[in-house]
Amino acid sequence: MVNRVNSGTLIGLNSYRVWVETDVINSLPAMSVVGLPDAAVNEARDRVKSAIKNSGYTFPSKKVVVNLAPADVKKNGTGFDLPIAIGILIEEEVLTADKVEEYAFIGELALDGLIRSVNGVLPLVLGLKEQGIKNIIVPKDNAKEAALIEGINVYGAYCLGDVVGHFTENPISKTIVNTRDYLVQKSSEEYLFDFRDVKGQQKAKKALEIAAAGGHNVLMTGSPGAGKTMMAKCFPSILPPLELDEALELTKIYSVSGLLSADEPLVVKRPFRSVHHTASANGIIGGGSNPKPGEITLAHRGVLFLDEMVEFPRQVLEVLRQPLEDGEIVISRASHSVKYPAKFILLGAMNPCPCGFLGDKEKQCTCSDFQISRYLSKLSGPLLDRIDLQIEVPRLTPEELLKAEPAKESSEDIRKRVIKARQIQSERYKNENIFTNSELTSKLIKKYCVLDEQSKEILKAAIIKYQLSGRRYDRILKLARTIADLDGSENITSIHLTHALQFRMFKMEEFSNR
Repeated sequence: MVNRVNSGTLIGLNSYRVWVETDVINSLPAMSVVGLPDAAVNEARDRVKSAIKNSGYTFPSKKVVVNLAPADVKKNGTGFDLPIAIGILIEEEVLTADKVEEYAFIGELALDGLIRSVNGVLPLVLGLKEQGIKNIIVPKDNAKEAALIEGINVYGAYCLGDVVGHFTENPISKTIVNTRDYLVQKSSEEYLFDFRDVKGQQKAKKALEIAAAGGHNVLMTGSPGAGKTMMAKCFPSILPPLELDEALELTKIYSVSGLLSADEPLVVKRPFRSVHHTASANGIIGGGSNPKPGEITLAHRGVLFLDEMVEFPRQVLEVLRQPLEDGEIVISRASHSVKYPAKFILLGAMNPCPCGFLGDKEKQCTCSDFQISRYLSKLSGPLLDRIDLQIEVPRLTPEELLKAEPAKESSEDIRKRVIKARQIQSERYKNENIFTNSELTSKLIKKYCVLDEQSKEILKAAIIKYQLSGRRYDRILKLARTIADLDGSENITSIHLTHALQFRMFKMEEFSNR
């Protein structure tokens, strides 16, 4: 008699319900798995057989056929071991089908019957809950992660014997996690780097405050040792805490990537991904035969930091253009395509020339015009158009370096202003399905970035003088909207617009003309 056990599979971050159908037929002892399984699923045959025998149960002495339905959806990973084993145990009458019909099962089996953790449990559980599943049994190490989803009963099993016992005489305790309390508790932990320890650089600090408040991209250019990397490391400490929806969205991404630990099942802080310039394009945007998230997706709702930005190959930098504009990345393969979110703040740092001292007031640059031109040409105009704040970070003066007392403002002081500005944006865009000013579309810019006549004249003069593109025009308005929010102003004034233009008028060419 054929029986069906509930399970699921992932394609990207999307979960699909899978019915594991098991049948035992009169034939020579064998086991086959059909239904578009990948190599890991096919290898379940040997793992399941050993796990059942080593757990003290009998394995059928006939042919076992396992079908993963629907058969036209690609199945991958090792999470089908447990549901396959449950289907076989039903055939052996160790369990009954009526007891497991309201349950779903996910887990990899060791040869001795232990249940090992698998990747992607959170999006799997969320998808199965939406399909009407009320109960789910997962590996013990994945139980806290799965329990982050409310409205479904989660049971963490240590071994195959625990699962059998749950339906016979020894039920497994339900796993419960208070998600909101956990988020508040963990997000309050202190950061390692604080703006209190950064000497000078008031203009750069203000620019980073604006970037954090509105989710804007930043490029810092200056001599070696000016403090660019230090400020980048301090930047996460002024970002607002994650909302619950954002934390769950991030946790899904990190779950699929296998970057969650059993003790820390929820991502509680905005990610800060620092990428080395030897990274490949696939490493940054994601890829593989079964596409996995890249650095831009791992930096979702957080920061992607590119130190020595011009040292990255130009083709690697150019792949950032579409995600920076759309907030997502689509990876296409012959059989399917996968969409991952990628709404991140790009934080770049670079020297102005190969030697690093172009424009420095204390040390003379030794680079030729050709070397400088070739060096700066790695950053294309379309890419720079997508960077809202382009700032110069000058060398610190001797007085600033020798200053003993810390800066007046700590990261906590700046963060309070950022949170206040984000709250204004959250209230303003509560019906627009966006979180920050940087996500404004052209249509929404017309609605929320209205200028008075004086501001229009200033912007018109800037468009003519600096030959601003349509994209750069939009980004100036978004930047001005964030500056106004930090100022607590309902409307954008000429002061806010002029302030925004100061950050957008800085160009790489200014260095080469010095």
